[in-house]
Amino acid sequence: MTPQHRPGTPAQLPSTSPEGPPASGTATPTPVAPTPATPTPVAPTPVAPEPTARWARPALLALLLVTAVLYLWSLSASGYANQFYSAAVQAGSESWKAFFFGSSDAANSITVDKPPAALWPMALSVRLFGLSSWAILVPEALMGVATVGLLHGAVRRRFGAGAGLLAGAALAVTPVAALMFRFNNPDALLCLLMVGAVACVLRALEEGRTKWLVLAGVCFGLGFLTKTLQAWLILPPLAVVYACCAPVAVRRRFGQLLLAGLALVVSGGWWVAIVELWPAASRPYIGGSQTNSFLELTFGYNGFGRISGNETGSVGGGGGRPGGGGGGWGETGITRLFSSDMGGQISWLLPAALILLVAAVTVLWRARRAVAAEQAGQRAEFLVWGGALLMTFTTFSFMSGIFHQYYNIALAPYIAALVGMGAALLWRRGGRPAALVLAGTVAVTAGWSFVLLNRSPDWLPWLRWSVAALGLLAALGLLLPVRAGGAARKAHKARKEAATAEGAPGGAGVPGGAGGDGAPAPGRAPAAGGATLRASRRVVVLAAGLAVVTALAGPVAYTLNTVNTAKGGSIITAGPSVRGGMGGPGGFPGGRVPGRMGGAPGAGQGGAAGQALPPGQGGQGGMGGQGRAPSGNQGNGQAGKQGQFPSPGARPGFPGGPGGFGEGGAGRMRGMGGLLNGSKVSDRAKALLEKDADDYTWAAAAIGSQNAASYQLATGKPVMAIGGFNGSDPSPTLARFKEYVADGKIHYFLAGGQGGQGGQGGPGGGRGGSSKITSWVAKTFQKVTVGSATFYDLTRKV
Repeated sequence: MTPQHRPGTPAQLPSTSPEGPPASGTATPTPVAPTPATPTPVAPTPVAPEPTARWARPALLALLLVTAVLYLWSLSASGYANQFYSAAVQAGSESWKAFFFGSSDAANSITVDKPPAALWPMALSVRLFGLSSWAILVPEALMGVATVGLLHGAVRRRFGAGAGLLAGAALAVTPVAALMFRFNNPDALLCLLMVGAVACVLRALEEGRTKWLVLAGVCFGLGFLTKTLQAWLILPPLAVVYACCAPVAVRRRFGQLLLAGLALVVSGGWWVAIVELWPAASRPYIGGSQTNSFLELTFGYNGFGRISGNETGSVGGGGGRPGGGGGGWGETGITRLFSSDMGGQISWLLPAALILLVAAVTVLWRARRAVAAEQAGQRAEFLVWGGALLMTFTTFSFMSGIFHQYYNIALAPYIAALVGMGAALLWRRGGRPAALVLAGTVAVTAGWSFVLLNRSPDWLPWLRWSVAALGLLAALGLLLPVRAGGAARKAHKARKEAATAEGAPGGAGVPGGAGGDGAPAPGRAPAAGGATLRASRRVVVLAAGLAVVTALAGPVAYTLNTVNTAKGGSIITAGPSVRGGMGGPGGFPGGRVPGRMGGAPGAGQGGAAGQALPPGQGGQGGMGGQGRAPSGNQGNGQAGKQGQFPSPGARPGFPGGPGGFGEGGAGRMRGMGGLLNGSKVSDRAKALLEKDADDYTWAAAAIGSQNAASYQLATGKPVMAIGGFNGSDPSPTLARFKEYVADGKIHYFLAGGQGGQGGQGGPGGGRGGSSKITSWVAKTFQKVTVGSATFYDLTRKV
């Protein structure tokens, strides 16, 4: 009796090899007569519900529980993480107007340089539970758990629970994912929304239902309100796959895509329309723009400027360095994401994902007509996830503008999905080619893991050798079916020849005989080779488990290091220090070259020390090695290690030369005068600002958002960020600032802030007017020194 194929599960195809039975050792189904080919294109079939294995649900719950523990563990050690966003969260918890616009302070002087959607969950949490590190960061961790669960569900529908678990686990332990789901940058919410968008498109591909495509459009719209145009990177490949593969008429496909586009415009455009129509005089200045326009911010600094490198107002000065090649943000090219400072963040499973993508598409493109509809659905899913991966990978590899290591979280779910789907597809398909591809993938993954681990030679040196040895063992184990199948085929051929010599060719009554086509009889393994094949299969199962352990060992180690290390500042990376890591202008971020700032060889791992911590909370003990920036501001190294700034032999440019800034943003140094990190606020400085603060609109003003954020978080009072994040935005102008002072709206001015490259006022020497404000204040008002901090009292003239 021919076994029936259950819809929604990958088909078990009979072997088409002329050499004999599948290598699995199981009985070979009765060959199915080929269906005549027809010119009608095959659409994906709906996924029918299938019985859930007993272990599937407990395994999913265990995965989510472990992910939650991983992302919540020691979460408060990072303090306020990126104070730039934490200050905006604090402001949004105090003022609904600041909440709506994403203002840096509750008095609404200027917004952050992103749309506000990523701030809203954190601000609501702070409104409910009060200002603390946990209240800010727990929503991010929960987004991570939700993303893992959503990815599992999307992969499981067509490829089974095992594939979903492998994909979810791979995402959960990707170092950059663990980093960003424990941090307060917008990337966590963006990753969740992009996985949601892909999942909705996949559901739409099953039956061509419009509602799922509209929901995908909503996800893209909300993604735009999270991180503007980056959310639309994967939109073209998803739209093309749906237009080509949806199981509905062509006219209906394009009508559905138009509706999805309308949903995108409405869900992402309503806020933009309000901001652009709101009178500029009664709303905060749009941070990151030079003309107080969100559209300019979207298509300039946060948009095409990231591709070309022409980012007016950025720390790079609005263009790449001479000679091109990525401007000041590292070399561009196809190997960029495999480089020293990027590879350990994201590329552990990237080669495996690319290999499995090519193999799966090749296999499914030549699908048999008997199961073509099901395999067309699988092929469409590979095209969706693969298109998203390739589009994002290509953009990140060649963009010349600002590019940080943590941006790579966008790739993590696509890589994880392809690994889970591809491994499951080839495992179930069986046969010599599948075994060779799986074994080769494991070998390549183990070899690349060895390379990545070898970049940190003094960190867990035994791990890289263990991964290499176990990977080789797993690859050899996966090749056993090929050898065992060959032996079984030889035995089968010998029996057939013996039976022919006795006058009973292919007789069914001959023990271990075969059918007339020479294949083993259905339901039975060859008598002579059955035991060998069964033993081989047990070894293969063990090898597969060993392969999973080997592939995830490096990412898990990196992730555990990340979880146990406090992170803070504008630029952070996952994992230990690496040899040869560099990036950013003049060598930041991720300074990980021996002799550079802070910590273990080349590391300045960003701890929480050196920044304001929530009331009643302290960072991890032992932090606080001192380093001194050229401006005289002090910052802290990690784990009591000495920060060196600048280092001998450093190149001209940004402080520290190649690799000059340590992880976590200058190794907790207030490098560049607080541009990338806030400062530690003393009790005396806090008391000074809090005194009579309620009599003023702003307790103080400071150049750059990070400088202002430190004092705002310490006091809970609005602090004006002059010039926005980089100190280069023209907000406020000198004339406007004089008006604020004359009206008694600002009490103190914080001296020592640096607004961008090479001096106050941002790139180019004060295009935002911050240097003029600083000069005017210094000449006009009395200086007040509190410890190492210097203020000017704007109520007392010289």
